[in-house]
Amino acid sequence: MARRRFDSVLQTLPPLIILSVIFFFFIKQALSQNLPAIAKPGCAAACGGVSIPYPFGTTENCHYPHRSFKVICNETFSPPQLFLLNMPIVNINLDGELTVKKLIGHVCYHRNGSRASILETRTTLPDAHLTISNTANTVTIVGCDAIGIVSGQRLGRSYLTGCMTTCYTREDLMEGSCTGSGCCQTSIPQNVRNMDIDLGSFSNYVNVSDFNDCGYAFVAEQNAFNFSYQSLTDLKNVTRLPMVIDWAMENLTCADAAKTGTGNVTYACLSSNSACVEPIHGNGYRCSCLEGYQGNPYLVDGCSDIDECKDPVLMKKMCGNYECVNNEGGFECPCPKGYRGDGKTGGEGCRRGESLILRIVAGSALGVIVLLLSACVLYLELKRRRSNKAKEEYFHRNGGVMLLEKLDRRERSPDMVKIFTSTELQKATNDFNNDMIIGQGGFGTVYKGLLHDNTTVAIKKSKRVDPNQTEQFINEVLVLSQINHRNVVRLLGCCFETEVPLLVYEFVDNGTLSSHVHNQDKARYLNWETRLRIAAETASVLSYLHSAAATPIIHRDVKSDNILLDHTFTAKVADFGASRLVPIDHTQLSTMVQGTFGYLDPEYMQTNQLTEKSDVYSFGVVLLELLTGRGAISFDKPEVEKNLSYFFLSLLKQDRILEVVDDSIVGDNYEQIMEVAKLAKGCLNVKGEDRPSMKEVAMELEGLRLGGKHAWARSGEDGEETESLLRDRLNEFVVNGGGDGGYSTSTAVGYDSIRDQVVLPILGGGR
Repeated sequence: MARRRFDSVLQTLPPLIILSVIFFFFIKQALSQNLPAIAKPGCAAACGGVSIPYPFGTTENCHYPHRSFKVICNETFSPPQLFLLNMPIVNINLDGELTVKKLIGHVCYHRNGSRASILETRTTLPDAHLTISNTANTVTIVGCDAIGIVSGQRLGRSYLTGCMTTCYTREDLMEGSCTGSGCCQTSIPQNVRNMDIDLGSFSNYVNVSDFNDCGYAFVAEQNAFNFSYQSLTDLKNVTRLPMVIDWAMENLTCADAAKTGTGNVTYACLSSNSACVEPIHGNGYRCSCLEGYQGNPYLVDGCSDIDECKDPVLMKKMCGNYECVNNEGGFECPCPKGYRGDGKTGGEGCRRGESLILRIVAGSALGVIVLLLSACVLYLELKRRRSNKAKEEYFHRNGGVMLLEKLDRRERSPDMVKIFTSTELQKATNDFNNDMIIGQGGFGTVYKGLLHDNTTVAIKKSKRVDPNQTEQFINEVLVLSQINHRNVVRLLGCCFETEVPLLVYEFVDNGTLSSHVHNQDKARYLNWETRLRIAAETASVLSYLHSAAATPIIHRDVKSDNILLDHTFTAKVADFGASRLVPIDHTQLSTMVQGTFGYLDPEYMQTNQLTEKSDVYSFGVVLLELLTGRGAISFDKPEVEKNLSYFFLSLLKQDRILEVVDDSIVGDNYEQIMEVAKLAKGCLNVKGEDRPSMKEVAMELEGLRLGGKHAWARSGEDGEETESLLRDRLNEFVVNGGGDGGYSTSTAVGYDSIRDQVVLPILGGGR
């Protein structure tokens, strides 16, 4: 019956339509047979419209033998959805990228400041085969009262970064801008598998609850989110955003992977027309079809020849009016009979007869040689001129002319900042070879260099510079280059002939205070006398900057990573990249909060008012590190011990500080340790006005060094005389800076601390 109905339908159709249907049916069949396979035979090649190319698969025999490549097709959805762990997959490509939909984390508050709801965002990938792409993704925090702390694991070690956003009215928001007002972003390191984003708040959104009551945090593809005024409310209706995951095969180089032998299951490039490639970002290796082939290089016969001759547009461009002949892995454009040459565009072309070629070659040989020589000379000359012009433009743009003019107005001296040429610094660093890198971080890279006079230096190459701050940069270079203190890393000079200015410092060879005091093997060389001297030398620098410099200077990033040690363990304060010059008639500056988590002054964090007492607070944390050997923040400690300042102060109240003081320094130093502990307590007062000045701190520490205890604690006439002499010496020490001069600059980051500096606030009460 069905057969008769089908025949009757065919009889009613015009013959031309029937022929067309049959023709397109056979064409479809032929094309489907020629399409290269993407999955193993008998395995699902798609789920819900998403392709599943091998090495991925849904069952054990269908994916590469490792759990990272197993995906799940959940058919309870309509249409079915493909999942990696609990994340819906949007796309898998053979170039090493997998796109998933990732949940958006949030924390919301009621108008009274109580928490309404929270959804944490966490990403955990099985192993090193899968990593969160650091080139395609970015971490974004949205909200007008939000703090985002990003932590996780990379290469078996912990990392920490983050950002904060603030705004007081809706008018503070900037359309399309994600630079801190309502929205901030931070980049992701390479090789990250695990990532947590903790959301916090300063005041639980009480002050902005009329237009914003939630903060949001997510890792997403860079082009997937564009901040707008409506984002504060629209994100409530968005649950997931696309995130890119990089994938690769075994954690081997191509050379090591190939040693296992083609055909072995541990070598993934099984196609005979494939090649192993190593990704620019991340570890492991991937496979790719050779040029002229297409398909899946992870399957035995996965890469098939591309028939370029079937593309009329390409062939018209490549062969012109000549015939196209496809061959394995490429194509040819042979010349007609009686012609010689190559018919491909850009080749010799097809020419009749061999004698013509001989005449052309014989007649043009000399001209070609002359032309080539002339072209080489012209190219080299043009290259030299372009290079000189670029150097000249950079010199003007970076403020070189402005610096020369200011130098001409003042008396020149041998210690004045020197202007280096880019050629000198290229030679000093072997053309900025990666082997010469001694420090790297978010603000730039520092290279070790050897000048022509055999002076070893550290050369700072910033990643970026604000062209609007050129004049301020030059003024600060001039001021800080004249800092005359033996415990400051000297700025020797700078170079303006590159895209960003290069800064040349003296080279300090014994690492940072942090690398010594937090390392048990190295800390044993830091006895109590050495630690007290380092503290006194550092305090004298800060006192000099605050009180004795021609223009007072606030360092703004005092921490153990920014205190370098030379071979005699003499302290050298570095990293003036966040420093600010303070006009004589000002006692405070309004600035955007910047510093390092664990060292930030709480009062500065809350008010944005930077004062000299902000440095005092940070120095108090350094004193605690010298006393305890612990870091300012220890995420591997119990909750009550994570913040060193809070933990130490709580023990001091209970008269239990010996529980946390480094055992190697106690000995006969109990009284001095207690005095330093009390001094640290004073530095860590919440209110800046209750803290001592750095001059008072420096005098206190130098007094402990010279007298063993407070000069004013002695009795009798001898005590009064000693106190008088001691104070005279301390005043001379603080004012004169303790000896021969050192130079630094407020536009560069200390070259050891550059590796881990982040701009991150202390958490407020909203956590």
